[in-house]
Amino acid sequence: MYREIAATADLSRSELLLVDEFGLPAGHPARCDEMIGRHLLDLLPAPPAAVHTVDVDAADLAAECRRYERLAAGLDLTLLGLGGNGHVGLNEPGSAEDSRTRVVELAPETAAHADTYGAGAAPAWGVTMGIATLLGSAEIWLLVTGAHKAAILRRVLDGPIGPDVPATFLRRHPNAVVLADDAAAAA
Repeated sequence: MYREIAATADLSRSELLLVDEFGLPAGHPARCDEMIGRHLLDLLPAPPAAVHTVDVDAADLAAECRRYERLAAGLDLTLLGLGGNGHVGLNEPGSAEDSRTRVVELAPETAAHADTYGAGAAPAWGVTMGIATLLGSAEIWLLVTGAHKAAILRRVLDGPIGPDVPATFLRRHPNAVVLADDAAAAA
C-alpha cells in the first residue's frame, strides 16, 4: 500500500500523523516512525508538508498524549491495519469506544508481532490514538491482508460491536472502507 501511495499520490501539501508508536528508544528500527520512513517517506518524490509523531520519550507522557490528541482532531483520512486480535492502532481488546490518545499496555500477541519488525525484544507498551479519536476522521480505510486475518476480519464485519474486538467500532463510522485482499476476504 505504501509503495502504491508513494508512486501515485502527491503528499507534498499534506500533514501526516502516525496513529501509534511503540515504547522503544528513538532510532530503533521497529519504531513506527522509523518504519514509515523506510516504507513510505523515503519513497516519496517530495516530502509531506509535515510529519507528526508521538514522543514516547517525553518526560510527561500524559501531557504528550493530550498534545497529540489536539493535533489529531479533524483528521481527513486515517489508514489502519487490522491486528490479529482485532486491534486497530494499538487499541487492544478491552479498549473503550470513547478512548482518546493514551499510553497502552500491549497484548502479548501484539508485542510478539512487533518483534517481526526487528524489535529484538518485544515492547511492553505504546501510545495510540484512541477509538474515539480514530472515529473522528472524515474517512477511514482499514487494510487487511493475508489468510491469517480472515477469521478476525469476519468477526469485525459480522460479530457484535464492542471492546472485545475494537475494530468492530469502525462499523459505526459513516465513511469507513475495508480494503482486503482475496486471502483475507476468503472466510
